[in-house]
Amino acid sequence: MKRFLMFLTMLAFALSYSADVDAQGFIRNLGKKVVEKAKQKVEDKVLGEEDKAADAVLNGQSGSNSNGAEAEEAEEEAVASDEPVDFAAIQAKSDFKRGGNVFFNDELKGEQLGEFPSKWDLLSGSEVEVVNIKGVNAIKMEGGKIKPLMEEKNYLPEEFTIEFDVLSQPAQEGSGWDATLDIVLADENGNNDFDIRTSVETHTLNNPKGDYYGIDWGWGAHNPNGDTIDGAPGRSSIAKVLKKNDWNHIAISFNKRAFKMYLNYQRIVNIPNMKQPRSWWMEGSSDSNKGVYVTNVVMAKGAVELYERNATDYSSAVEKAIAETGKFVTNNILFETGKATLKPESMEEITKVAEYMKKNPTARFEVQGHTDNQGSDNINDPLSQSRAEAVVKALEGEGVDPFNLRAVGKGSHEPVADNGSEEGRAKNRRVEFIKK
Repeated sequence: MKRFLMFLTMLAFALSYSADVDAQGFIRNLGKKVVEKAKQKVEDKVLGEEDKAADAVLNGQSGSNSNGAEAEEAEEEAVASDEPVDFAAIQAKSDFKRGGNVFFNDELKGEQLGEFPSKWDLLSGSEVEVVNIKGVNAIKMEGGKIKPLMEEKNYLPEEFTIEFDVLSQPAQEGSGWDATLDIVLADENGNNDFDIRTSVETHTLNNPKGDYYGIDWGWGAHNPNGDTIDGAPGRSSIAKVLKKNDWNHIAISFNKRAFKMYLNYQRIVNIPNMKQPRSWWMEGSSDSNKGVYVTNVVMAKGAVELYERNATDYSSAVEKAIAETGKFVTNNILFETGKATLKPESMEEITKVAEYMKKNPTARFEVQGHTDNQGSDNINDPLSQSRAEAVVKALEGEGVDPFNLRAVGKGSHEPVADNGSEEGRAKNRRVEFIKK
């Protein structure tokens, strides 16, 4: 009888909830859905097998058919899984490639902590400031909407990539979710054309470790005809590449009509025909008062190919550059700030050079490391040499004969752009492969 009364209570709750659902649709209800998931997890612990059967009836299932409940339970287990993820392998297989011409780069260097970030504009709210968290300068957003400061109103070209790192801290115990980050792309009139909403959750209810992580991810867009497209990737597939209480890399690629989005280089959104965005902004909010954090924002002209590259043509960019100029220059081999440690996203460019050299075993390269002018020559000269040596070592790891490689550090002595702007300094931080 006691369980029957509990079932009736749950039924009344469900009916009252369904009457109050916000008509704005799936995207705007993500926060509620995350909270529901937390409540459901608690209820599943309390209820016995009979109550689970009652839940199945409540969800439109017969007592003898529990496939839906089993699927949900399997998905929850996948989300909570602590199995190690080989992020390097995911990135190696990813089709994402940063655009070749960087026109906005904000690592938040030199920013004053506690102040509004200097390369951004505030659209609404006020809870936005630069903080240092996990040893990294980042933009903290508890309830603000910001956009990059650009000279032109419609600054996104026909082909572009946008990248940034985002961190969501665990919620306080008893809170159902951590933070929400909205990424909004707009057309030439400022109308929202694409809205991605993420709700990162950390369940501490019934979990003494407080290490249950999940994510709800929804999106809505318009195609060139104005028709609405919306949906969401599967929770379990996203959870497999979500880093717990750590920085997660978000990447967006748009090529004339094709939109792709990546979480830690795993593609999670693929829209073949979408309206052209011309600008973008982001909005962050947090239910745990710990905020959502964003750093390392990069925008570049160029994008992922409309059709995936054939593996045999992977090194064609290197071949073309060598044939035309005798060298291959790239800004896509990246290092940790002030170090010679290669970032994982650098391996795509290194693999291109490695494949070219293995197809041309007599080719010899001088690998030149170049820096911007931030810092003295006493720092930049040895740093550029160490970085060139790190690239040579990575190429050796890809099967290239070290006899055909020579590392040379050029420091900041051979700039190709004005060091007076961040965009110019980003171009000067490069690696050149000079054929000898």
